[in-house]
Amino acid sequence: MKMRAVAIAVLFCLIQGSALHAQSPFYQGKTIRMVVGYLAGDGYDIWARIVAAHLEKQIPGNPNIVVQNMPGAGSAIAANYIYAVAKPDGLTLGATSGGLYLNQLAGHKEIQFDWGNFTWIGSAEKTSWLFYMRSDAPYKTLEDVRKASEPPKCSATGTGTSGHFVPRLLEETIGTKFNLVMGYRGGAEQDLALERGEVQCRALSIPTFFAREPFHTWRKTGLVRVLMQTGRTRDARLPDVPTIYELMEQYKASESSRRLATVVLASGALGRPYIAPPRLPPEHTKTLREAFTKAINDPELRAEAKKKKLDADPSTGADLEVIAKEAVSQPAEVIERMRKLLGK
Repeated sequence: MKMRAVAIAVLFCLIQGSALHAQSPFYQGKTIRMVVGYLAGDGYDIWARIVAAHLEKQIPGNPNIVVQNMPGAGSAIAANYIYAVAKPDGLTLGATSGGLYLNQLAGHKEIQFDWGNFTWIGSAEKTSWLFYMRSDAPYKTLEDVRKASEPPKCSATGTGTSGHFVPRLLEETIGTKFNLVMGYRGGAEQDLALERGEVQCRALSIPTFFAREPFHTWRKTGLVRVLMQTGRTRDARLPDVPTIYELMEQYKASESSRRLATVVLASGALGRPYIAPPRLPPEHTKTLREAFTKAINDPELRAEAKKKKLDADPSTGADLEVIAKEAVSQPAEVIERMRKLLGK
């Protein structure tokens, strides 16, 4: 009888242990990699590290999240990795440019992803861009650029990024000309290039311009002058800077050009997206999306972002999925103009 009792007790413990194991969260004891397509210290990297620190607390099982920088080609290298290499097991996330779909529409051979098929987790903020010029350059307004015999040199990491498509869009809509210097690995390299005088201008997000060095110092010293912003309305921090829509009205841009601007600048609605590989199991997608929403709305995250002069303006993964699929489903005539715009 004693042996039988012992056997029953052991069996009970095994069953109970198995049940407890089955109830353990999937992410318990695991590590998630967040692959950032930019250099450490860039705006995307700053946001990714804030999000990672708070996201891991919101995912059931409290996994560890490590940030891995994989810069290059305007974050296309990281996007290719997430899409074609990383396993759809819920353990790899990506932080990439919201404008990479432009490269896909342009038919660039280096693109190894289908933008609409990523798993969309959420976005920390929506993005408008600005275009600045060195104050000592002989271009005080975009009208000066239009009339210049020698186009100013602007830096960019790669096609599909704001450094590339904003100047190209200005060329298409109001008739400016720029000499784009491509291939920089990230924002820090571009900052140094401007300080050294290798380039004179650049386009980047408004939040980044007001969030980090060297822009705080540049604004104080007057090193650069902002000539244009892409929002529908003027940002409160740039009340004297015209929007691209005002400039298109001033220069009588065609209806076709206005539609092109609307499509290109739609990438701002995607903002700073967080993605996962295609075909992520629905249960992992649901878990990560819910955790992201909780994390981005956490007062502690908002306070930390505010200290770094970042303003959260989030979007849900479900909203991003709709925007992304629509972005790559454009009429042929629009795609053709976008291909011309994005040509190197």
